[in-house]
Amino acid sequence: MTSSAAVLQAFSMVFEPGTLLAMLLASLFGLFVGAVPGLTATMATALLVPVTFFMPPIPAIATIVTATAMAIFSGDVPGCLLRIPGTPASAAYTDEAFAMTRKGEAEVALGAGLVFSAVGGLFGTAVLIVAAPALAEFALHFSSFEYFWLVLLGLTCAVFITSDEPLKGVMTLFLGLLVACVGLGNPAGFPRFTFGSAEMTGGIGMIAMMIGMFAISEVIRYVVDTSPPAELAVEKVGNVLRGQWVLAKKYPLQILRGSTLGTAVGALPGAGADIAAWMSYAMSKKFSKEPHKFGTGHVEGIVESGSANNSALAGAWIPALVFGIPGDSITAIVIGVLYMKNMNPGPTLFTTNPQNIYAVFLLFILANIIMVPMGLLCIKVARRILLVPRNILMPLILLFCIVGTFAINNSLFEVTVMLVAGIVAYVLEANRFPIAPAILGVVLGGMLEENFITSMIKSNGDLSAFVTRPIAAGLALVTVLVWFVPPVLRALRVRRAAVPA
Repeated sequence: MTSSAAVLQAFSMVFEPGTLLAMLLASLFGLFVGAVPGLTATMATALLVPVTFFMPPIPAIATIVTATAMAIFSGDVPGCLLRIPGTPASAAYTDEAFAMTRKGEAEVALGAGLVFSAVGGLFGTAVLIVAAPALAEFALHFSSFEYFWLVLLGLTCAVFITSDEPLKGVMTLFLGLLVACVGLGNPAGFPRFTFGSAEMTGGIGMIAMMIGMFAISEVIRYVVDTSPPAELAVEKVGNVLRGQWVLAKKYPLQILRGSTLGTAVGALPGAGADIAAWMSYAMSKKFSKEPHKFGTGHVEGIVESGSANNSALAGAWIPALVFGIPGDSITAIVIGVLYMKNMNPGPTLFTTNPQNIYAVFLLFILANIIMVPMGLLCIKVARRILLVPRNILMPLILLFCIVGTFAINNSLFEVTVMLVAGIVAYVLEANRFPIAPAILGVVLGGMLEENFITSMIKSNGDLSAFVTRPIAAGLALVTVLVWFVPPVLRALRVRRAAVPA
C-alpha cells in the first residue's frame, strides 16, 4: 500500500461516524473524570479498557487518546477553583492557579490551562509524527541484544525518574517483575509461582491488575479519607479565552520550552505528564525574569506547565509504538489494548499496517483541536461537576470496575486479582512507594526475560555478545552510567560538604 493510499484510508477510519461518536463520548467522560478530584487520567484509561474490548481497533484507540487528553486538562479546573488538583499533572501549578482565582483572575488561569494544553498537545503530536517513523526505521536494525538493553534502560529510568526515594522504586519494580514471572508465559513454559492453581497458569491479568491499582486504590483512599469537602472559591467564571492571544505573544519561549520538555520527558519510560509538569514549572521559575511573582498568582508558570503536561501524552506514545515500551502508566495500559486489537507495537507496525499509525496521528490532532470547545463546555458546567457527591460516584466506579473486569474473560479470578491489586497499591502509596515502576515491571518483565534468553541462545552463553554490536554497546554504556553516576555524584557532594572550609 502506498503512503497516500494509507493516509486516505486513515482519514476514512477516523472520520467515520462511529469513531467520531466514540471521541465525543470519551471527551465527556475524560472531562468528568479529570475534573473530579482524586480521579486521574490513568484511572480514566483503566476504566475504558473493558469498553474498548467490544470496539473495533481505531475507535478503541480514539476513546483512550481523547479521554486522557481531556482528563489532563480538566484536572486544572478543581485545582483552580478548589485548590485540589483533579489529576497529579495539575498539582504542579495548583497553588498558582488558586492564587489567581483569589485575585479575581480565574478566567485567565483556566484559559491558559486550556489553550496551552491544546498547543502543547499539538506540538507533542508533531514530534510523534516526525520521530516515530524515523525511530521505527532505525529500530528495524535491532536484535534481541539491543532490545534487552533498551528494556533494562527503560526499567532503570522508571525507578530514578518516578521516585524521590530510588530504593523504594527498586522494591516496587522487583514486585512488578515478580508478578510478570507468574504462570506458563515464560521461555521455558514451566509453571512458576502458580501454587497449584489452574487460573494462575495463565499469569496475572495485566488489565485487571491495572484497573485495581489505579481505580480500586482510589476508592479505598476515599473510604478512609475523613477530611471535609472543599468549597468553591468563585461563584462564576467569565470568558476564559479573553487575553490568551496576548499571553501567547508575551510567552512564546515558555510555550516552546514547556512543549519541548514535556515531549522529551514523556518519551522517557515511566515519566509521564505529572513529572513533565513539575519539571516545567520549576524550569519556568528558574529562567523567569520575574521569579519573585511565582506563588502569588503569576500566569507564566501555568502557561509553561500547561504546555508540558499535554505534550508529554503524545511523547509517551513514541517508545510505546516503536519499541513496545510504555512512556507512562497510560501507555502501559494502551500497549495491552494494542495487543488485544492485534496492533502489536513495534517497528513492523509502521510497515505492515501504516494506515493504523496514520489514524493514530490523526486521532491525536483531532483530540487536541476539540479540546478547546469541549474544555469551554467543561468550564461552564464546572460547578455542577465539582458538586457531584463522591459517596454516589465512588460506589458506581467500584461497580463499573467489577463488571468491566469480569467481562474481559468472564472470570471471577480476574475480579479477585483486581481487588487484591487495589489493596496492594493503596498500601504501597500510603507508605510512599511509587506504583509506576511496579506497572512497568509487569509490562516489561516478560520482554526482558525473553530477549535475555534469546540472546544467550544466539551467543551460546557468551555474555560478551551483549556488548559486541555497536548499538547494544552504546545502550549498555548509557544504562551503566544511569546506574552509577548518581551515587558517585552524591558521594562527591557528601565528601565536599565534609571537608572544612
